[in-house]
Amino acid sequence: MPIIDFQALCSRLRTTLRTSVAVALLATAGCERAVETPPAAPALPLNELVVVVRPGPATYFNGPDGKPAGLDVDLLRLFATLRKTPVRFIATANSGELAEIVAQGKAHVGAGGLYRPATTPSSAARDLISSITASDARERPVLWTSGYFIVAPVLIYNADGFKPAGWRDLAGERVAYLTSTGLDADLAKLRKAYPAVQWAPMDVPSGDALIAQVSDGRLGYAIVASNLAAVSRNVYLSFDVAFPIGGRRELGWVLPPDATGLRDEIDRFFLKIRRDGTLQRLVDRYFGHPQQVLRMDAGILQERIKSTLPQFRTAFEHAQQITGIEWRLLAAVAYQESQWDPLATSETGVRGMMQLTEETARHLGVLDRLDPKLSITAAARYLRGLKEKLPARIAEPDRTWLALAAFNIGLGHLEDARILAQQQKLNPDSWSDVKKALPLLAEPEYYEQAKLGYARGGMPVAFVDRVRAYYDVLLAHQPGYQPRLQVAMPRDQERIFTASP
Repeated sequence: MPIIDFQALCSRLRTTLRTSVAVALLATAGCERAVETPPAAPALPLNELVVVVRPGPATYFNGPDGKPAGLDVDLLRLFATLRKTPVRFIATANSGELAEIVAQGKAHVGAGGLYRPATTPSSAARDLISSITASDARERPVLWTSGYFIVAPVLIYNADGFKPAGWRDLAGERVAYLTSTGLDADLAKLRKAYPAVQWAPMDVPSGDALIAQVSDGRLGYAIVASNLAAVSRNVYLSFDVAFPIGGRRELGWVLPPDATGLRDEIDRFFLKIRRDGTLQRLVDRYFGHPQQVLRMDAGILQERIKSTLPQFRTAFEHAQQITGIEWRLLAAVAYQESQWDPLATSETGVRGMMQLTEETARHLGVLDRLDPKLSITAAARYLRGLKEKLPARIAEPDRTWLALAAFNIGLGHLEDARILAQQQKLNPDSWSDVKKALPLLAEPEYYEQAKLGYARGGMPVAFVDRVRAYYDVLLAHQPGYQPRLQVAMPRDQERIFTASP
């Protein structure tokens, strides 16, 4: 039996232990550096509402005046106004980044087409909802508000390709979707149920980027919200909806996990505007018109944007410069009136690019209605005058939509409709309410009480909705115009168009 040198053994053990501890400390230090916790976010200012928002054509975008517009923008501005607090928007690159910012307390609210969890959690667990996850897959608890708008996630496909009837038809096909929008749990179930589908998570800023790629053939299939598909149908012409991927879902906002007081305040706000009709009017502002234009018409419009519009763009921009009416809106009106034909003449005697009546042209000093520049400028002046005659309390964009209705049917009939709307306990300053009253002017029981009598009230409703649909296409395909110098005009006429599309 060998003799053990205990002194030497203890020395070796001490050396080994020191080495192991050093290695462990280095490893620990390395790990700490790799997952270093970011410094605590500075306290958010109490004198403003900070909102991080995901861009999208119906939720957050720059309107013709260069200011943010969209359903979420309008809701947040209204909420901030009721709180007597200014609101500041921060656009984010993708939903994962949005979730990180909110979860870390760097913004009061996260918004922009986010799906609430499909099942309502218990009140004890509501503060730790983590349906939205960051792009690095670490769970970030966030707090959900109640829902404000119901949509359905849908599968879209390239219209020149194969239309699937269900997921089994998509074995081997690539299906793209946005990460971190609140559908993560639903999509995890689908991935498990249909492993043959090539699921492709994408961190693009908004769903319309997916629609664009499906429409031009770079993607075969994608999952987007039904409302987004509706507002994009005339902008991207080569996609269509195949089927919904599940039940209807509510869109909501997310807050930091400790913002229970703010959540309850927003929930009360949603309840109030739902009950008094404000929410429906805002929804109609952005989703009430896209179906007015057939896909075939939208395709012809896009072709004429390339072939015909360039001949007249300078005239539209000139009209904007001297009247303040945004040039793409004027172009949308002109397309509805004449399809940009400067020689157009109707059976009723209206003529030219903007289909001016002889009386209107004479009143505006237009000697030749077939001169496109004169016609466009005169129509812009006329539309501006109609906007200025409306009560000052009417805000944009309703002010512009009501003025367009008057452009089509006359200010007197519009006023009859506004009075009728008030009698029907509707809001006479809201286009979504007045458009309900206008068709009633064709019915005896209503027009007999109206100052100007009978009117084909359905015509201005269709006119405005079609102009808005054309305007959406022009906003998507044509840049705005920012004149360097403003043509001199009387101070009381210097009114800049500020409507949201």
